[in-house]
Formats: sequence, C-alpha cells, structure tokens
Amino acid sequence: RPDLAAALRELRAQYEALAARNLQAAEDWYRARCARLHERAARSQEAVRASRREAGECRRQLQARLVEMESLRGAHQSLERQLQELEERHSAEAAGLQDTIGQLEDDLRNTKNEMARHLREYQDLLNVKMALDIEIAAYRKLLEGEETLFNIGSVGLPALNSLPSPTYSFQPRSFSSST
Repeated sequence: RPDLAAALRELRAQYEALAARNLQAAEDWYRARCARLHERAARSQEAVRASRREAGECRRQLQARLVEMESLRGAHQSLERQLQELEERHSAEAAGLQDTIGQLEDDLRNTKNEMARHLREYQDLLNVKMALDIEIAAYRKLLEGEETLFNIGSVGLPALNSLPSPTYSFQPRSFSSST
C-alpha cells in the first residue's frame, strides 16, 4: 500500500510551498503596487500643492489687480470730475470772454461813431476856417487896394476923381461837409 500519509504530506508541503510562493508573490506584487501608488500619490500630492500654490498666487494676483483696478477706477473718477470742472470753468470763461468781446465791439462801434462825428465836426470847422481864410484874403486885397488908392490920392486928388469908384461885394460861400 502506498504510503498515503507521506504522499499527503508531500502534497501538503508542495501546496504550502506553492501557497507561500503565491503569498510571497502577492505580497511582492502588493508592495510594488503600493509603492507605485504611494509614489503616484506623492506626485499627485506635490501636483496638488503646486496647484494650490499656483491658485494662491493667482488669488494674490487677482486681489492685487482688483485693488489696482479700484485705485484706477477712483483715479478715473477723479480725473473725470476734474475734466468736468475744467470744462465748466472754460465754458464760464468762454462766456465771460464772449461778453467782453461783445462789450468791446459795442465800445468800438461807439468809438467809431464818435470818431465819425468828430471828423464831421472837424470837416465843418475846416470848411469854416477855409471860408474865413478866403474872406480874410479878400479883405486883405481890399485893404491893399484902399492903401494903393490912398497912396495915389495923396499924389493928386484930381486924378482920384477921374477913377471910377469901385464897389466890392463879397459873398461868403458855405461849404458842405462830406465824410
């Protein structure tokens, strides 16, 4: 009779050796798999940390940009107010200058009218002066003629009776003024 107990022991030893090898292989596979997973988890964790750092940096940049944007918005509003104030001030100055220009134009018109009036008066006075000069010249000629007659008369009165007695009539001219 074959020794069944020995065969069973041998089978059992083979199965136990195979089970130990399988167990060792499973443990090795498990350890390798765990090591790879740990390595992948570490890389993922590092990627997550990097992503968090990057997200934090993006948040800080976003906050800085928001603060900068608010600052620029305030500066923009301030500049808009200043621009509006300048436009209002310039509009007021332009209106004031327009009023001044209008007043100066009125003054210029009045001055021109006054100058024209003075020029007419001057022309009238000049015409009167010319008429008086002509009249003075006529009287001077008359006086010279009288003086000549007087000188001739002192030479001889009989010669005076032979001359016809002249009559002078002077009509002064009136001059019209033209501007």
